[in-house]
Amino acid sequence: MLAFLVNRLLQAVLVVFAMSIIVFVGVYAIGNPIDVLIDPGATQAIREQLIHQYGLDQPLWQQYLTFLSNVLHGDLGKSMVYNISVTSLVFSRLPATLELVGIAVLLASMIGIPAGIYAGYRPNKLFARAIMALSVLGFSVPTFWIGMLLIMAFAVNLGWLPSGGRGDVGEIFGIPTSLATVDGWEHVIMPAINLSLFMMGLMIRLTRAGMVEAMQTDYVKFARAQGLPDRQIVFSHIMRNISIPIVTVFGLEVGSTLAFAVVTESVFNWPGVGKLIIDSILQLDRPVMVTYLVLVVVLFVLINLIVDLVYARLDPRVRLKGGQ
Repeated sequence: MLAFLVNRLLQAVLVVFAMSIIVFVGVYAIGNPIDVLIDPGATQAIREQLIHQYGLDQPLWQQYLTFLSNVLHGDLGKSMVYNISVTSLVFSRLPATLELVGIAVLLASMIGIPAGIYAGYRPNKLFARAIMALSVLGFSVPTFWIGMLLIMAFAVNLGWLPSGGRGDVGEIFGIPTSLATVDGWEHVIMPAINLSLFMMGLMIRLTRAGMVEAMQTDYVKFARAQGLPDRQIVFSHIMRNISIPIVTVFGLEVGSTLAFAVVTESVFNWPGVGKLIIDSILQLDRPVMVTYLVLVVVLFVLINLIVDLVYARLDPRVRLKGGQ
């Protein structure tokens, strides 16, 4: 297990390093932030001074080495627009995104997996078919369109929920969060539902497919012949065998939900990191863009590493193969 863990850690470091290069080159290849930061009527001397101040007059490889050196020293740079530390700026917005993603993932798993189990165990029931029909919406309908429908229905027409924002923020164990107040929950529930729909639909269909396949196996038929109750067959036998693909896809979708919360945050004006990156792209705030994208890469790698460890725990064959 130790060899497996060391192997995955080395792979994770290499992936983060390679992706940091791609992100840095990609971001620094689009546009010139000086054109956005200064007035078009500014003199050439002022323009050159700003270019030198931000190190934009250096070759790209030298800018990357400076960036890498600063990162190793815990310095992610300073925002060109807000003129504050990028670390402070990003991490001030990160809790809002994490709480939104956390509620969305919780909804997707608590509804999607049980619904998929039922739809797979009773595939011919009318309710099971309705579940599968509704799961298609998570794949077929764009997130922003569903978000606008939710706002129109529950905020504009019914007036039950606020249309945007984060609401009142309280503290839980000293951590500021909107989940500590009733007003905060009223603000988070609608964007969380919107964000959870794609992952929920995927979990329903994946769990249902695993259930249908498992129901045809000999061990399930033998368990039924023994007279075991349905609950024991499902949770003691079937779920153990279909848990590996569910865990794998679940981990990947957690990363995707975190990375693509940008659309939901923009629709509901949620003050998270996704909203920040949209504003930074419009203003060509390079340090913020690079930091956000590298942070997403690191989170993806960490989530995949955790999934690999859980996978190895569930299936010893993976652990043995990884240690060779």
